[in-house]
Amino acid sequence: MKFSHEIDADDPLKLFDRWMAEAQESEPNDPNAAALATATANGKPRVRMVLAKRVGELRFCFFTNAGSEKGRNLAENPRAALCFHWKTLRRQVRVEGSVLELDATAVDAYFHSRSRASQIGASVSEQSRVLVSREELEERFRRFAETHTGQIPRPEFWRGFHVDEERVEFWMDGADRLHDRFLFTRKDGGWERCRLFP
Repeated sequence: MKFSHEIDADDPLKLFDRWMAEAQESEPNDPNAAALATATANGKPRVRMVLAKRVGELRFCFFTNAGSEKGRNLAENPRAALCFHWKTLRRQVRVEGSVLELDATAVDAYFHSRSRASQIGASVSEQSRVLVSREELEERFRRFAETHTGQIPRPEFWRGFHVDEERVEFWMDGADRLHDRFLFTRKDGGWERCRLFP
């Protein structure tokens, strides 16, 4: 049986850019949403959704409180995987690699691009820690807003990270479970491509 899908790319990052552009046209909400998987030092997996951001030439960046569960995981075990799923396009991309911290200039720029309320929310949240009540959170937000009438300073714990892509897999839905999967593996400064069984 002839495969119904093919890809015409040798560079997975350029192919990802094309797919993301198509997803931005077709997905109703957050085409840059991805499941981020991390693991503790002893290998216990953790996964959650994040919004992946592009920072310059870096495609797979995200921002978080360094004291959050994912921040603590990355401090112990600086490797991660992302999975983008675009239901309308029936496509998926998986990215795996080591995780590097972004420089302060990039983190500052992103933090201050968010709404003032989001900046305050990030500043008062002890992300992933136990919270006694919603009222406590709202009171922290109110007090912080009252005492910070000018620009909100980026908290030192608010960091940015980049998944340094080592493996990138593209998946396309096919009839009769004959999906198409193409894996790019970084080797010797370039990319090696192969097709995988579905």
